[in-house]
Amino acid sequence: MDRVPASSIHSYYRAFLQRWGRQNWWPAQSRFEVIVGAYLTQNTSWANVEKAMANLRCARLLHIKGIRETPQAELEKLVRPSGYFRQKAQRLKAFISFLDASYNGSLDRMFAQPTEKLRSELLALNGVGPETADSILLYAGNHAVFVVDAYTRRILERHGIITPKATYEEIQALIEKAISSARPEALRVLEAGAEPRHPISRMSAMQRSPIAQHYNELHALIVKTGHEFCRSTPRCEGCPLHLFLTKQQTRKQPNLR
Repeated sequence: MDRVPASSIHSYYRAFLQRWGRQNWWPAQSRFEVIVGAYLTQNTSWANVEKAMANLRCARLLHIKGIRETPQAELEKLVRPSGYFRQKAQRLKAFISFLDASYNGSLDRMFAQPTEKLRSELLALNGVGPETADSILLYAGNHAVFVVDAYTRRILERHGIITPKATYEEIQALIEKAISSARPEALRVLEAGAEPRHPISRMSAMQRSPIAQHYNELHALIVKTGHEFCRSTPRCEGCPLHLFLTKQQTRKQPNLR
């Protein structure tokens, strides 16, 4: 993967932007809402997450104190639409316990930590893997880390950028190296032709560092493209990346995961 030219990642990014525009991701009104969403979206669709978030919002519990003081059984009922509700309620409680014990309940203190230190602490929590930890770091904390998900792996593998054996960290390093080394004009966020998937929210509109903003946009665009085209059975015709496929790759698509 070290031989993959950064220009390939840049070209994909520009193709995404030209087709879809900004995605206004993450759709949340607070940093804590992003954190809750990062937990609830594990192994389910965002539509189910929205139902659980609506329950918490209606109960006026979508804040640190609310999750801290809500009995476990009641929290389980509220997040039930997201699936695995017992595990997720327990994990939300565990996060609050960590936040209280390590940072006196302060997200400001937590996110002020160096990225690698905080990432290690998050990964040590029950039920937090790299994707959840990096979603919290990037979208809630404005830490410059790229979030790798199943769509990222699928798209890059189908285009011959990575192999099936590529690790999360290798994929992340590949994209971060490409984006961080680019000239600003090479990664200009396009406004024309935007088809945002979500309305602008307080968190999607927050001021971010340029690199963090690019990681934000690229990840959201990959999810959009994966959802629309790069499914288990791909629909390559009409995909923003269709022109990048070789004839051999196009013939192989139905046999890929």
